[in-house]
Amino acid sequence: MRIVVLVGGIGGARFLMGARRLPAEVTAIVNTADDLTLHGLRVCPDLDSVMYTLGGGADAERGWGRAEETWTVSTELAAYGGEAPWFSLGDKDIATHLMRTRMLDAGYGLSAVTEALCDRWKPGVRMLPMSDDRVETHVVVSDEDGQRAVHFQEWWVRHRGDIDTHRFIFTGAAQAKPGPGVVEAILAADAVVVAPSNPVVSIAPILAVPRIKEALTTTSAPVVGVSPIIGGAPVRGMADRCLAVLDTPVTAEAVGAMFGSRSESGGILDGWLVDETDAGASVDGVTVGAAPLWMTDPEATEAMVRRALELVGVDA
Repeated sequence: MRIVVLVGGIGGARFLMGARRLPAEVTAIVNTADDLTLHGLRVCPDLDSVMYTLGGGADAERGWGRAEETWTVSTELAAYGGEAPWFSLGDKDIATHLMRTRMLDAGYGLSAVTEALCDRWKPGVRMLPMSDDRVETHVVVSDEDGQRAVHFQEWWVRHRGDIDTHRFIFTGAAQAKPGPGVVEAILAADAVVVAPSNPVVSIAPILAVPRIKEALTTTSAPVVGVSPIIGGAPVRGMADRCLAVLDTPVTAEAVGAMFGSRSESGGILDGWLVDETDAGASVDGVTVGAAPLWMTDPEATEAMVRRALELVGVDA
């Protein structure tokens, strides 16, 4: 069985911990619009979160970065006045970014670089960047200096989203091509799952790359999403802040409607799995089911993935 999962961030990484337990070939299409260049290094937060988490190297307490990390380089940069105080890179993490940047500068695409990095971490799933082209989420904000655009990482890590915010822009997405193998994986899949990742800044950028949404609407595989909202609050992260910018209610039902029905609204979903707390939610043209959605451990997450697939008639 071939299962494709659209993911971004820590929530997506934890979801994959359950998905890879299935007797299936799992391909993760990972958001790259969080990527940024810092100190001359190309940093890919979502790719690294997935790679470190599945490879057993993530810091479980912080939820991001490497376990048993040290901060010598960041401390020295700060002494020179060259550190971005709102985004520090650990020493082990920097090694990853050095290798990535060296390979990118040598002419390798991000997909090839990711495959090479995964050769060390053995994540147990095939990881595909959504695009090898540069796509970044920028956020239009306003403050005492007027209206301006900042990188998503600055908006969230530096400001915690607590700044007058107008809209999100996926810079470069309209001109980007899907990463090698992305469209082919979707079209050849037996099932496609939208992980419980941030719908606005993790999943929407993937859908903004031309041909990816088209592949999702035309694949013969059923497409099922898992809600990142439980009882009116995000499972983790800042989905509530992002949805507020779009004037979208922070509910499982509203997020399902945002993705929309493949059969009726030109959306991407055949099924939508919500938590038992939100049982009774409905999305026009979409089969809605309920199950426990707290990813307390890989076993519970595996059960969640199986329930999502069952909802669209796929027996895993």
